[in-house]
Amino acid sequence: MAYAQAMRGQVRDDLVRLVHRGMPVEHYWRAVSDALDAAVPSAGSCLMTMDPATMLPTAEYVENGLPADSISRLVEIELREPDYTKWVDMARAGTAAASLSGATAGDLDLSRRQREVRRPGGYSDELRAVLSSSTGTWGALTVFRETGSPHFSVSEVRLLSSLTGLVSDGLRRALLLDDARADRPDTGMLVLDPDDGVDLANREAEQWVDELGYGERAGTRLPLVIRSVARQARAIAGRGEPVADMGLARARVRTRTGRWLIARASLLGEGPRAPVAVLLEAARPAEMAPLLADMYGLTEREKRVTELVAQGLPTRQIANRLHMATYTVQDHLKSIFAKSGTASRGDLVARLFFDQRATSLTAPPAPDDHAHPPLES
Repeated sequence: MAYAQAMRGQVRDDLVRLVHRGMPVEHYWRAVSDALDAAVPSAGSCLMTMDPATMLPTAEYVENGLPADSISRLVEIELREPDYTKWVDMARAGTAAASLSGATAGDLDLSRRQREVRRPGGYSDELRAVLSSSTGTWGALTVFRETGSPHFSVSEVRLLSSLTGLVSDGLRRALLLDDARADRPDTGMLVLDPDDGVDLANREAEQWVDELGYGERAGTRLPLVIRSVARQARAIAGRGEPVADMGLARARVRTRTGRWLIARASLLGEGPRAPVAVLLEAARPAEMAPLLADMYGLTEREKRVTELVAQGLPTRQIANRLHMATYTVQDHLKSIFAKSGTASRGDLVARLFFDQRATSLTAPPAPDDHAHPPLES
């Protein structure tokens, strides 16, 4: 028991470091698979990236998996035919991870993809994880076992479920880094030396830095949020002791014009002198909802009710999901409406998930009239 707990703690620490390694998507997936294999052994794995708006697959990375024609049939079943543990169904239900054996009570052939594709290919159980975060669902990870191997245990499913948020953050960083390297618009990237000097900055990063402002302290070269996430990334990558409780090198900040920005930092290489990439991205509406909920003073139970309202659930279903009476849900809604200054469910969802500027809460400071000089490179 103690050994298993230590192993799982080590896996989590390894993943925290991988998240901050600044790797391309394929390298990140392989490293994550290797780290997970220590606690959740498998015959192979598959990472599928997705468009968060539609959850349609955009790319796949497979190790020891099925051939391409079989993958095409799996995608067809996934998108158009009923089956167990489909990605969309898991995401809608808020299920972070699930095994096929658990969903079918051990009768794997109840699954169409198992009957038609996986079992003929020599595979048995599979363990799926939806890689979702506050920014949306960016991908899905599957680890699988061959025929004759034991099914995934409940504890293995729970472990992977507890790690999906962490793995999701790393995938989002890898996707952003790939975008920045490909010079796609809207993704800002700064590369900092060990002394926080700017080695490289693309145009989008310069625009974000100008919008953030440098502050009034003499000699300041970069906004504090950028220096903070960079130093956090170095601390995580450089420590030998457990790091899982340190928190990710990520911060949410409001610019002088009222926009919200997400800053993420990752180490590019090994050792204390490795440069750090800071990725800058406009915050998506879903990322702002938790912050706005805190600003409105919603309780944890009120936040949960609000989440279910945003999913379109009626009062009775919310009551059943939260194991409370319908009149209690109504009382929570009255409190939520009063705190947020809204009058209906539609107003509430629009305020929390689409009003990124939150102008009714705080007025953004006026932009400085003085332009900042370009970043040194």
